[in-house]
Amino acid sequence: MAGFSDAFFMQKALDQANFAYEKDEVPVGAILVKNNEVLSAAHNLSITKNDPSAHAEILCLKEAGKVLNNYRLIGTTLYVTLEPCMMCAGAIIHARISRLVYATSDEKTGFINSRNNLASNEWLNHKLDISSGILDRECSELIKSFFKDKRSKC
Repeated sequence: MAGFSDAFFMQKALDQANFAYEKDEVPVGAILVKNNEVLSAAHNLSITKNDPSAHAEILCLKEAGKVLNNYRLIGTTLYVTLEPCMMCAGAIIHARISRLVYATSDEKTGFINSRNNLASNEWLNHKLDISSGILDRECSELIKSFFKDKRSKC
């Protein structure tokens, strides 16, 4: 069976980010895939839930753990619209995600390449395959639009 492309799955993550935008949440979306099947999908809900840990990535990993009945998510690929923060990067490593694909960098808090080079950390007991830039423009524009709207309401 032919696999789907990274752009196909990133579009699904972008759909999640749009759901967040509609809820007045920071528009970040994530999906977790194994063998071309979506195991879980989520978007930021920190504001809605009053929960600083309710990032799209964390919610996505929690749901996938339930689906797989395992806290290790080996053989999976996580697609996320924005470079994960330090909290999410740690969860990704602990979950043993095999591959991370993110759309756009986060120069302020991104912990994969922007503020830290996660792939080069020798002390980590898990190595992660990392790709970026898939649907970068679309995901970046959504984030910029969200914060522009926020600033215009002040």
